[in-house]
Amino acid sequence: MRRTRILTAVLALAAGLLAGTPPALAAGSTAKVTLAADTYTWKNARIDGGGFVPGIVFNRSEKNLIYARTDIGGAYRWQEASKTWTPLLDSVGWNDWGHTGVVSLASDSVDPNKVYAAVGTYTNNWDPGNGAVLRSADRGASWQKTDLPFKLGGNMPGRGMGERLAIDPNKDSVLYLGAPSGKGLWRSTDSGVTWSQVTGFPNPGNYQQDPSDSTGYAGDNQGIVWVTFDESTGTSGSATKTIYVGVADKDNAVYRSTDAGATWQRVAGQPTGYLPHKEVLDAKNGFLYVAYSDKGGPYDGGKGRLWRYATATGTWTNISPVAEADTYYGFSGLTVDRQHPSTLMATAYSSWWPDTQIFRSTDSGATWTKAWDYTSYPNRSNRYTVDVSTSPWLTFGATPSPPDQTPKLGWMTESLEIDPFNSSRMMYGTGATLYGTENLANWDSGGQFTVKPMVQGLEETAVNDLAAPPSGGAQLFSALGDIGGFRHTDLTKVPSMMYTSPTFTTTTSLDFAETNPDTVVRVGDLDSGPHIAFSTDNGANWFAGTDPSGVSGGGTVAAAADGSRFVWSPAGTGVQYTTGFGSAWSASSGIPSGAVVESDRVDPKTFYGFKSGKFYVSTDGGATFTASSATGLPSGDSVRFKALPGTKGDVWLAGGASDGAYGLWHSTDSGASFTKLAGVDQADTIGFGRAASGASYQTLYTSAKIGGVRGIFRSTDKGATWTRINDDAHQWGWTGAAITGDPRVYGRVYVSTNGRGVIYGDTGGGDGGGGGTDPTPTPTGACTVTYKITNQWSGGFQADVQLGNTGSTAWTGWSLGWFFADGQKITQLWNADYTQSGTAVTAKNLGWNANVAAGSSVSFGLTGSWSGSNTKPTSFKLGDQTCTVA
Repeated sequence: MRRTRILTAVLALAAGLLAGTPPALAAGSTAKVTLAADTYTWKNARIDGGGFVPGIVFNRSEKNLIYARTDIGGAYRWQEASKTWTPLLDSVGWNDWGHTGVVSLASDSVDPNKVYAAVGTYTNNWDPGNGAVLRSADRGASWQKTDLPFKLGGNMPGRGMGERLAIDPNKDSVLYLGAPSGKGLWRSTDSGVTWSQVTGFPNPGNYQQDPSDSTGYAGDNQGIVWVTFDESTGTSGSATKTIYVGVADKDNAVYRSTDAGATWQRVAGQPTGYLPHKEVLDAKNGFLYVAYSDKGGPYDGGKGRLWRYATATGTWTNISPVAEADTYYGFSGLTVDRQHPSTLMATAYSSWWPDTQIFRSTDSGATWTKAWDYTSYPNRSNRYTVDVSTSPWLTFGATPSPPDQTPKLGWMTESLEIDPFNSSRMMYGTGATLYGTENLANWDSGGQFTVKPMVQGLEETAVNDLAAPPSGGAQLFSALGDIGGFRHTDLTKVPSMMYTSPTFTTTTSLDFAETNPDTVVRVGDLDSGPHIAFSTDNGANWFAGTDPSGVSGGGTVAAAADGSRFVWSPAGTGVQYTTGFGSAWSASSGIPSGAVVESDRVDPKTFYGFKSGKFYVSTDGGATFTASSATGLPSGDSVRFKALPGTKGDVWLAGGASDGAYGLWHSTDSGASFTKLAGVDQADTIGFGRAASGASYQTLYTSAKIGGVRGIFRSTDKGATWTRINDDAHQWGWTGAAITGDPRVYGRVYVSTNGRGVIYGDTGGGDGGGGGTDPTPTPTGACTVTYKITNQWSGGFQADVQLGNTGSTAWTGWSLGWFFADGQKITQLWNADYTQSGTAVTAKNLGWNANVAAGSSVSFGLTGSWSGSNTKPTSFKLGDQTCTVA
């Protein structure tokens, strides 16, 4: 399933991630740029998960401090009170987009406020930048960065191995990082500020998934894959003496230092023929456990073993749960129960069919039990139940035959961890979600444990296209990598299912008929089956079309304004057109293969295309195209364009490259000529939304560089002036695939990301004429507030606030104010918007939680900093009313 994530990212790169110096602004530019002039609230259209979670890290000294890393979607911190994840790397900007790929993460057990992330997405030329180590002293609320002289690969083969980044548990100023690409082992002695190579380490690794791969992706040396410390060989304040390092070398996989990293030796007697995916060291019993696979993963692996190394005697023992001959998978997901260190678990990470397997031992690997067993083939007996009611799409709409089941226990299960403070809680990552259980103890007592998604807030999809129809039940259609995409009727709720009939692995493009939004079309990739689908009920149900000969992938698609015909530019063959729903296709003439196609939003016979600097127009329903005489457009194919709803021939085009034409162009004559907008340095997307009150033109949205600043921009005056509507804390790496406003809600914009899902923003500043967000109404009636500090540490804390409507009238908006007596500062607040001036704080509703019925309540949470004392507020005001403090 996760294979297409690579292709999605590569397409994203080809579509506009180009480095260099932007072209100079046009002489005499009069464009006006207003930066950060509006206050936006940003959220995800909920999908919950959708991607691979290769690493989960529990802090060893503080309960409930948990982190998760993703391959391209950043890092997250667990919020115990709400059972949700908070994103930590949304501040990664356009130029550093690769730093949303997290190859490793480490949480400091000496100072739990500190956390480190080794970031970088690709080690080949797909990512033009080097990797970095990010360090935070406030649990990821803010970061400092040290650039590395080599690349890291959060989305490379072998990314499920690790952790490559490790903190000395006795002297936390010392960190080690295992590098790929033959760059060796690296060490920091100043808490990650500076790094130097450990020149005495003898082996940089040699394993390549496919040495013949010309792209450099599968051909990279996977390098040094994990580092672990034997904490029993050190004392607080002194560097740990014994350190183990895992290397991607089937003959020389494990090395050890017994002098705090000064010298290193290959560990004698170790098994060969396998790669060391995961390790865990049980210092109490003196065992180092290693999970091996014959491949680097996370997809591949045909054979595996588990071994135990006695650190005192140097004895290696094969503790594999099954005979090597019976494995068709590699082992990973290795963990120890820190409350009962003789208990360990591991996964068969590469067992795709019929399911993954999880193994458990309570006697240090002498004997094992399985999460499921065959009774009489193909029937299975499971020690678990799976409840996906919060993410029902995880069934994938499948109706498999035994022994296959839906929902699956998982696949690509490289990360599995038992909570070091709670033996009954376990979390593990899959290729699509993060699962967990809180009654794991049932495994050993003969009962069943319940597996549920523990993924809310962790959004990890790569977005290819977005469309917001002007009417119908759908608020938003999304085209996503790996899981196809969704029809959102409520942005705050997880849709019940992705698109089906057919179910594409990746949806590459979609469109609706502008004047008949019940007609929707999507195209995408599928190993076997059709590559196009249609809906006549606003995307609620779908049916497959027929592929023309030669189609190998989705490409781009456009629906006529009235839904009477379609133009399709698929991969593998030339542009095609059809009337009706694709039962028969004809080749379009006059337009090259691979062109991007769009439709005029008024005239159902007019379609547009773009390829290699040329704009093409068809006025006969896609049968024939004619190249426009327009000049000065971008010469490459990093271009996206759209026609404006409601006006025939009004076309906007964004794209280009920094070594040529790059910006935003506008045509009012169906592409016969284009005018480049002065003042727009670079632009990569264009979208339209509801006009501002009193405005005569729809609102424009773009992901662009304007006035020398990269961001998400809005214009309510046809591009004469622009307002940056995001800020430096909300950048999400690369946002160049798609953008659209909402035709029904002024100010709402939907932004694509390459791994952080669908982001949408709502304006808090109104539209200057009553058409946007109304001022928060003053609630009437009594109120009560509960303020609870749920977690506190040196210099920081977390609190939950519950505001109750104890009056007799419903609220249609609320604003709660209070003062911090000890000067506490909020660092992050969720489920509400907020401002803080000195000690005064005001929290206001978001759009989705504005209405509070009489007798009901609304909750939000926050983290903050403190020094000296952390006294709870004693008085709260709802507007001018004083609330009762519970």
